[in-house]
Amino acid sequence: MTKVSYEDAVNDALERLDDLGYERGAQGDLANHGPMGAETLAVLGHGDKVAGWVEGYRKVMPHHEPPAPRFALDAADESSWRPALGAFDRAGDWEQLFRRELAEAPWRTVLARWWPRLLPGLFAGLTHGPIRTAHAVRSIAAAPQPTPLQMTELARALAYWAARYTQLPGKPQLTGSYDVAAAVAALPRLRGEVPVTPPVARKRLEQLDRMPGYFTALDSLAPDQAQWLLSEMTAEFAGVYLAHDEIFAVPMIHAVTAPAAVRLVLPHLPLELHEPSIAALWHVHTAFLLAFTRDRRGEQEAVQRATESDLPSFDELSARAVEHGDEHVIKFTEACLREHTLRPDRRFPAAALAAQQRIDAR
Repeated sequence: MTKVSYEDAVNDALERLDDLGYERGAQGDLANHGPMGAETLAVLGHGDKVAGWVEGYRKVMPHHEPPAPRFALDAADESSWRPALGAFDRAGDWEQLFRRELAEAPWRTVLARWWPRLLPGLFAGLTHGPIRTAHAVRSIAAAPQPTPLQMTELARALAYWAARYTQLPGKPQLTGSYDVAAAVAALPRLRGEVPVTPPVARKRLEQLDRMPGYFTALDSLAPDQAQWLLSEMTAEFAGVYLAHDEIFAVPMIHAVTAPAAVRLVLPHLPLELHEPSIAALWHVHTAFLLAFTRDRRGEQEAVQRATESDLPSFDELSARAVEHGDEHVIKFTEACLREHTLRPDRRFPAAALAAQQRIDAR
């Protein structure tokens, strides 16, 4: 079979996926994973399998028509765009805005302008807004000359983030004394219902400001180098994922893929945006812990058992992820591989293996 380059695979996938809306599923609020999954397959060196994967992805679940543009947004007028944050019915207006922005200025300039505006809503679409943005950024940054398809994908990724912008209560600051592991350990957990079903998690998210320890946790993390804190976050939450097989298998994946995605973007942002990005991630992590995990009992023992067992190599895990076919498994395995390469930790391969076992293959 002819080897397909990363760039060719990504652009072919974007062309095949161009007509899909932002979301899918019976409830209408599951993010379109097509561009993210295809780009990740290409990164893993399986460009020849991207086209087939995309065609299979399209058949699994119908996508909904995206909201049409209605009223133009003015990037220079805060009173124009700010009220539209979090308004999904304005997604078409947001896409048109970002298309104009990217046509008129270098993409890094646009990204630096909008990143701090969107950052308080990092939880958007269960973090799929920033994650989709990061995949688009990785694709563009790797291209000698980005194609119109790649620029459109960045516009759509930013538009989805803006349209699903979700601001959690409180304002996090890196003013504490805890490292990530200690901050996770210090947060009081709810015991409550088992398993933590989507309705339970949704109710908890709506009540974060009434949960014991929530606001204290937002200021508990100590400042440190952004790249180090990202590694601390991804490793710690790979362990949290490992320890909680009683919850439904997908949401806590994003506690790893979100910081791994932010790592892809930080090199293209001004240095002064790095610390606020880490603080926003910790805000999201606090919400994930309170909404999706039941308590801390047994976490350390579960992680120890998983990491002391025989684990496949990442070459094997990557091959299994491609064969498995689920977009979350593919993205999670690649994120764990990338993070493990930067700072080896057995929690990464163990978590990737756990996801492959817990999530149904496509």
